Amino acid sequence: MILAIDIGNTNIVIGCCEKNSVLFMERLTTDHNATQLEYAIELRAALDIHEIKKESIDGAIISSVVPSVTDAVYAAVKKLTSLSPMVVGRGVKTGLCVKTDDPDHLGSDLAVDAVAGIECYGAPLIIFDMGTATTVSVINGAGEYLGGMIMPGIMVSMNAMISSAAQLPKISLDPPKKLIGTNTVDCMQNGILYGAAASMDGIIDRIRGEMGEMTVVATGGLASSVVPLCKNEIILDDELLLKGLMIIYGKNV
Repeated sequence: MILAIDIGNTNIVIGCCEKNSVLFMERLTTDHNATQLEYAIELRAALDIHEIKKESIDGAIISSVVPSVTDAVYAAVKKLTSLSPMVVGRGVKTGLCVKTDDPDHLGSDLAVDAVAGIECYGAPLIIFDMGTATTVSVINGAGEYLGGMIMPGIMVSMNAMISSAAQLPKISLDPPKKLIGTNTVDCMQNGILYGAAASMDGIIDRIRGEMGEMTVVATGGLASSVVPLCKNEIILDDELLLKGLMIIYGKNV
């Protein structure tokens, strides 16, 4: 059994994978001030909730876009399991051919998403990862990572709007009841969620106009709120990162 961890700017996604299956997935808040012991306690709690014994974990792998947190989580995994986790980065084989201007600077989360996307859905492919930022990855028919886009995430946009407009309240992103809102909260929810959906549809149409027909996959904590509102057919795969980590781990052992 493999313990897979992805450290993002807002959340840390953790899960255990075995025999090409994700056994569970949980999200922790990324805390830049947490100690290795505090992260070890949170990891232990997640394993206990899902009745997984730490002795059953044979290996671990981490991807991270938050270097200041990586060491603490690495040490936490080692404290909990006595295993030294593999960290996605230079020297770790992914099998991904990256055609960007500077392949070494491709975020590990984007590489992991792409590896899983190609393995699970084939190429050509568009991948949306909706977290603190919304990223778009474009993979051609040969399975080559061409590049993509980075946009403000939904919560970043919403928080910026609320902080800049004194009369707008903090809201939750509940599914819209109808397209046209008739009160402030509904108008905000509709604008944020339908705006994100329209942005995704527009980007998909533009990329397909340049590249031709492509499969589209969306992942990330906020994808499930937006994908149902899109006009294009989009595969929702919340476990994509964990699947990618499992695949990469297998290529390096």
